[in-house]
Amino acid sequence: MSDQKIIKGGTIVTTEREFVGDVLISGETIQAVGVDLDAPGAEVIDASGAYVMPGGIDPHTHMELPFMGTVASEDFFTGTSAAVAGGTTSIIDFVIPAPQERILDAYNKWRGWAEKAAADYSFHVAITWWDDSVHADMKTLTEEHGVNSFKHFMAYKGAIMCDDEVLVNSFSRAKELGALCTVHAENGELVYRLQEQVYNAGFHGPEGHPLSRPPEVEGEAANRAIRIAEVLGVPLYLVHTSCIDALEAVTRARLEGQRVFAEVLAQHLVIDDSVYRNTDWAAAAHYVMSPPFRSKEHQSALWQGLQSGMLQTTATDHCCFCTDQKAMGREDFRKIPNGTGGVEDRMSVLWHHGVRSGKLTPSEFVAVTSTNTARIFNIHPKKGSLAPGADADIVIWDPNKTRTLSKDTHHQNVDFNIYEGMEVTGAAAITISRGSVVWKDGQLHTVRGAGKHIERPCFPQYWDSQLKRNEFGKSTPVKRD
Repeated sequence: MSDQKIIKGGTIVTTEREFVGDVLISGETIQAVGVDLDAPGAEVIDASGAYVMPGGIDPHTHMELPFMGTVASEDFFTGTSAAVAGGTTSIIDFVIPAPQERILDAYNKWRGWAEKAAADYSFHVAITWWDDSVHADMKTLTEEHGVNSFKHFMAYKGAIMCDDEVLVNSFSRAKELGALCTVHAENGELVYRLQEQVYNAGFHGPEGHPLSRPPEVEGEAANRAIRIAEVLGVPLYLVHTSCIDALEAVTRARLEGQRVFAEVLAQHLVIDDSVYRNTDWAAAAHYVMSPPFRSKEHQSALWQGLQSGMLQTTATDHCCFCTDQKAMGREDFRKIPNGTGGVEDRMSVLWHHGVRSGKLTPSEFVAVTSTNTARIFNIHPKKGSLAPGADADIVIWDPNKTRTLSKDTHHQNVDFNIYEGMEVTGAAAITISRGSVVWKDGQLHTVRGAGKHIERPCFPQYWDSQLKRNEFGKSTPVKRD
């Protein structure tokens, strides 16, 4: 039996162009892309009337994360299965060591959990503390395990927050290794202070969450991280940019030529802070995540950032907690586990609110849902492309398929959907993961453990050439007698 498949007659979409053509798959790999391809004996997949695009890559997920006294309800099998149902074929998750936990030990633990994944995955590794072992393990992770990005939480004081000393040490080491630094930008000291003030003022429910994390605390941290990266000459990636304050910091840096990247979550583009005022406590609590949802003017600015290229990637920060887990903070919003779902719905939400509204072209959609992430994290063109030699991660997209997003029909392992009742047009008709059909006709065909770990090599020579101007700052020191 032939291990070849040929996708016929669809509109092929890449970041560069659109054309009607065919894609020939051999085993796990794309063999050819062109017009009127012929492959006797190959299984034919009819894509007439549909778009054929690279599978989505979600650069920010948290499957089965231990956090705030509980563990996220989504594991690597259920989470990657839900992802492919929505057209996402790869995720980049996070290893988050506990304070004083050896980061290499934490990495090995997460790799063990991920062996059940149904689609491909990779890892960012968080730096939550600093000593000589962290310095050494960062090199081991980059050279032996294909880790090229390190995460820094500037929030969650008393748990995993990095102070400036840790940031400077880790950023400097990342530069030596040719790795990318990523940050969760919120001023943890301010958040801690504001949480106390808001709680003591009588706001104990979910409405207290956004009050304790205003846009200014994100803007300050974003600017501080960017300035530290500028001085040290290291590239920076900001996760879940949610507000005008942080976007302005990113925009300024990029216009000055600094190597700064930023992601936006699909949900921050379409959900506003009114959700926290829902009289149903549980419904409001399900939207507690950090940074929180913002007022509508921030949404408009984020769309503009995505359209202008100041924001390059879209993600979900998929971190699911069920209603009984959220209830841990019933009397105190500070104890509500932070996180929302969305890995299954990201691409449909972005297509409906982005492409169908005219904000994004199909090629721009491919860029922000797949290709840009692959390029930034150095797995392109193996991922995020439709080209000979690339992994056969493909979504056949029906632009006219309408569905209503709901907890009753989604495949995510959580009893709530943050988009509940939203009707969207545009959905994955068929998803192919490394040559295997894993979603078709509304049915999952995933296999536990079929996903592979994707190594992401560092790129020191690239960063050196791009960041040379920052080696000693922007000006030459004055020599004096």
